[in-house]
Amino acid sequence: MIRVVNRDRSLEELERDRWSAPSGGETRLMATVRELRRKPLGDLTVEDMRLLIRQDVGLAYLLPRAVEVLRGDPLAEGDMYEGDLLAAVLTRSPEIWSESPELGREVRLIVSELADVPPALKREVEGFLAR
Repeated sequence: MIRVVNRDRSLEELERDRWSAPSGGETRLMATVRELRRKPLGDLTVEDMRLLIRQDVGLAYLLPRAVEVLRGDPLAEGDMYEGDLLAAVLTRSPEIWSESPELGREVRLIVSELADVPPALKREVEGFLAR
């Protein structure tokens, strides 16, 4: 699952999957996801990654990028709360981690080195470590 990618390319380009325009009403969330899929990977902010990861979009490309951010700042913050990127990563399905065990080990290491887990993250951290 870990891929070396050109960060000048968007998820849409990397996945070779252009989403067609919605035929009817689209939620603001899905409109944002559609827009972010066109943004170059290297230009995605912590909040952009948090939102896309929570929607299970582009995980093969975004999880390695998120882990890279978390290595430098385990409590990297999007628009929600301190550590919200980590929470998004920790709550992905167990199948994701079985497909990429080395990435899962790295996330475990990051979490295990957290000196003080913020209360908002306790449940996610415990759930991830219990797997």
